[in-house]
Amino acid sequence: MEFIFGILVLIADIWAIVNVIGSGASTGGKVLWVLLILLLPLIGFLIWLVAGPRRTAAPAV
Repeated sequence: MEFIFGILVLIADIWAIVNVIGSGASTGGKVLWVLLILLLPLIGFLIWLVAGPRRTAAPAV
């Protein structure tokens, strides 16, 4: 059971890191978010979900 939980956390962390790198945040902000996610895998991911960089909606045409 721990193995499955570990795999799910790994997948969530990879997804979060990819989204952080693709975000419009500053380079320093990206580095800090990635470090937080890597150093505190589950907690870092949850903090990123709540307070992480948001993508802005595309302007309506």
